[in-house]
Amino acid sequence: MSEKTEQMEDIELFSMLRGSKAESEKAFSELYARHSSRVYAYCRRFLGNAEEASDVFQDTFCRFYESSKQDREMTNVPAYLLRIARNLCVNTKRGEKPNIVFEDYMVVKHNSDRQDKDELLNLIKMSLDLLPDNYREMFVLREYDGLSYQEISEVTDIPVATVKVRLYRAKKKLRKILAPYLADLSQFE
Repeated sequence: MSEKTEQMEDIELFSMLRGSKAESEKAFSELYARHSSRVYAYCRRFLGNAEEASDVFQDTFCRFYESSKQDREMTNVPAYLLRIARNLCVNTKRGEKPNIVFEDYMVVKHNSDRQDKDELLNLIKMSLDLLPDNYREMFVLREYDGLSYQEISEVTDIPVATVKVRLYRAKKKLRKILAPYLADLSQFE
C-alpha cells in the first residue's frame, strides 16, 4: 500500500475494508476520523438524548463495517453512513412519546447577552423536539448538516419534492412554536 490513507478517497478506503486486517483497520480508522463527528452530531440532534445518540452512533459504525464485507458498490460513503444512522435513529424513536415540559425552560434571564443566546438555543432545541420526526429530520439534515435537497433525498430515500415540502412545513411549525417566546424576549430589548 504505497498511498497514505489520508490522501485516499472514501470509496477507495471503503474497498480496503475488505482487505487484510491491517489494511482494513487503517481504512476504517481514516473513515471514522473523517465522518464520526458529523454522524454523532446527526444522531444527537435527531434523538435529543446524548446516551441514546452515543449508542446509535456506535451501532452505525458497527453496521457500516459489517456491510463493507458484503459485495456492494459504494458511491457516497457519507450519505451511506447517514442513511444507516437515520434508520437506527428512526427505529430508536419509534414508540417514544415526547416528555418535554416547555414552560420549564421559559424562565427569562437577563443577566447577560450570553444567557439570552443560550436560552434561545435551548428554545430552538426544544422546539425541534416538538416537531414530528419526519419534519425534524429534514430540518436537521438541511440546517445542521448542510445537505442539499438532493443529498437529503438520497439519504432518506424520498423524492426531492417531498423533502422540500417537509422542510417548508418544519420551518413553518418552528416559527409557530417559537413566535410567542420570541415575542416575550423582544419586549425586554
